[in-house]
Amino acid sequence: MADDAPISIPEAALRDLYAHARAEFPNECCGYLYGDGPTLEVRRCKNRQDQLHALDPEAHPRTAANAYNIGGRELLDLVRSFEGERPVTVIYHSHPRVGAYFSAEDERAAIAAGYPVDYLVIDAQEDEIREAVLFRRREGEAPEGEGAYVRVASFAGAKV
Repeated sequence: MADDAPISIPEAALRDLYAHARAEFPNECCGYLYGDGPTLEVRRCKNRQDQLHALDPEAHPRTAANAYNIGGRELLDLVRSFEGERPVTVIYHSHPRVGAYFSAEDERAAIAAGYPVDYLVIDAQEDEIREAVLFRRREGEAPEGEGAYVRVASFAGAKV
């Protein structure tokens, strides 16, 4: 993203994201956000990882319990948004039971996709959302490898 300031995510949007993470638990949820601050809009997506795993477990060894995949019309809308007036600003997903960190797999996928967005990871536990952490690609020393994405903001969790 061009702006250095972390994106502003209103409380109502966070509640929606947290409810999505709890609804999909113990699987990962995924989706994206358009805009910033009061104009921010949440787009919940279907996690297609289990479908990919069922079709080809060798090529897609992970399930929705520990991976996410946005596909179909939702992916098309995401890509097309960058040509319009309201581009996607954040892609989000949850990490059930393991914490809100940007994994090596998250980083590889983000670098490969090359979208000009931040990434929000939600820490979903058995009975609560502990926190959500926003990551942004940094320029400089490690733009193509481990450590290319850094924590730029965190948001308090909630009982949902």
